[in-house]
Amino acid sequence: MAEIAPFRAVRYDFGPINGDVSDRIAPPYDLLDESDKGALLSGSDRNIVAIDLPHAPAKAMGPAECYQQAGRTLTAWMQDGTLIREDVPAIYAYHQVFEYGGRSYTRRMFLTRLKLEPFSTGSVLPHEETFGGPKEDRLALMKATDANISPVFALYRDPAGVVTEALASPTSGQPDASGELGGVRQRLWIVSDAAVIERVVRAFVQMTVYIADGHHRYITALNFRDWVAHGDRGPIAPDHPVNYVMVALAGMDDPGSLILPTHRVLVDMGEMTLDGLLSTWRDGCERSAADAADMTLFHGPSGESVHVRFTNRAVLSSLEPNKSAPWRALDVAYLHRYLIDELLTPAVGGRGGVTIRYIKSPEEARKLATEAAGTALICKPTTMAQLCAVSEAGDLMPQKSTYFYPKVATGLTINLLRE
Repeated sequence: MAEIAPFRAVRYDFGPINGDVSDRIAPPYDLLDESDKGALLSGSDRNIVAIDLPHAPAKAMGPAECYQQAGRTLTAWMQDGTLIREDVPAIYAYHQVFEYGGRSYTRRMFLTRLKLEPFSTGSVLPHEETFGGPKEDRLALMKATDANISPVFALYRDPAGVVTEALASPTSGQPDASGELGGVRQRLWIVSDAAVIERVVRAFVQMTVYIADGHHRYITALNFRDWVAHGDRGPIAPDHPVNYVMVALAGMDDPGSLILPTHRVLVDMGEMTLDGLLSTWRDGCERSAADAADMTLFHGPSGESVHVRFTNRAVLSSLEPNKSAPWRALDVAYLHRYLIDELLTPAVGGRGGVTIRYIKSPEEARKLATEAAGTALICKPTTMAQLCAVSEAGDLMPQKSTYFYPKVATGLTINLLRE
């Protein structure tokens, strides 16, 4: 099924910085704007964001010069020793230590190369849609750098813990690099033991990989491979680096692999009260006890809160007959396609639809609902089982169906795409 391979990563020289990469690493590019980039560079002008975010925000392609400058910066840092290349192929065990909901977690991952496959083969599966602007930006960066700067974050099933067991010994000692980013402790071990690598690589022969974050990066890697293959450098050999993409892989069964919900705040609905909203949705939901609720509503103007249960899930069979049963079982599919599109939008009379704000924190969602005189919809998280089922059915979830926390750091490893 999935094919992974070790690689000679380009990485920071850990010696001069005593293994502390705190001021070198960055959040994923798509979470950052120009002010975020400036803040990271004020901590160190050698922060990876100088390469990974040529144009901010990365929702559309920027001027050609900014990508060319990113390529020149990568070359300069490799020449002056800021970045070095691993002597031998390796995989990189990567742990994130963090707290959520009053509990401490460690998400165990490893960085490696993944063989690129069209989604149609079933070896690598997506779960969300992609958009043109971000793909154009990432392709321009890949053309300028010949590299994967930030990894795709992906998941795999390993209930027997084969991969975890293989990496237990290499991660028992002090990491080769560590750092703090956004309150999350990042720890990295260079694993070059051929026997360990072989155990991990062999385990993936029977596995499917599910993309969690980085759909644009994965599809861009496919496009870049085709661009190289049909350009001056083509044809390419099966083991050519462009046939692979850098990924951070985490086990679905790992206790640290959390999927959090993204909450919705409905705004610009005029004077609609909480009772008015419930009346509009009377054919689709009803009040319920907290332990039986599918969603909680918080009405900002009144401060009222109510738990609701979805009562007409079968309606999606007629509204979306071409969607799979796993897709129709999603709370967010029911919320958007039925409650909002079919019931609420006609009631508020808006041609452009209901205005929806997407918020990660339930506290922030309630705050926004209060400030904007709106209603917060406090959602439940999508489960790993649902992600697998929808992906395997060949469907794509509605936007903001999953929020993987914490985000994988950029800058721990770089994957060169030239021989």
